[in-house]
Amino acid sequence: MKMKSITPNKFVNKKIFYLTGFMGSGKSTIGPILANTLGWEFYDLDKVIEDKSGKLVKEIFEIYGEDYFRNLETESLLELSVKENVIIALGGGTIASDGNIAILKKTGIIVYLKMSPESAMKRLKFKRNRPVLFSDLKENFTNEDLLNRITELYEKRRKYYDQSDIIIDTDDIPIGRTIDNLARIVQQETKRQYEKD
Repeated sequence: MKMKSITPNKFVNKKIFYLTGFMGSGKSTIGPILANTLGWEFYDLDKVIEDKSGKLVKEIFEIYGEDYFRNLETESLLELSVKENVIIALGGGTIASDGNIAILKKTGIIVYLKMSPESAMKRLKFKRNRPVLFSDLKENFTNEDLLNRITELYEKRRKYYDQSDIIIDTDDIPIGRTIDNLARIVQQETKRQYEKD
């Protein structure tokens, strides 16, 4: 786990923890358990978009294209960003936008669940509901093709992921330990904020 050097007031009154990371990093699995542990609310940004549009993310991509989806994503992010005491799991590409990262930094604390491209490949190779990942792959793609595609996407997003406030390596780490670490961080930070209010 790595927490960046921060100024004393950087996190004051920020009561949203955004979970970011590549597809398959565990955001949607860890998020609700963490929120339940803390007694906070949990939102999965992709699910919020699906509920709002009445369509699956995959369908939105297929029918309207990625630009339309990204606009919905930013709109939904803005709506959630006014809440307090919430854990929000972002989509894998939500952070890869200067506009979105500005919203995230202004309104909450960004936690990056980091994993290697190789781990991502193992977790994603049997999942086909990831349009950004699979749309550019030929039908009979190999593991090497998938790893190359993951690495390409990962490298495009790395500069955004690296701007996160907290970085937690999830490779070969049990989910329970990651949740315990995150719960401790959130409790320490919210206690510090309360003491300053």
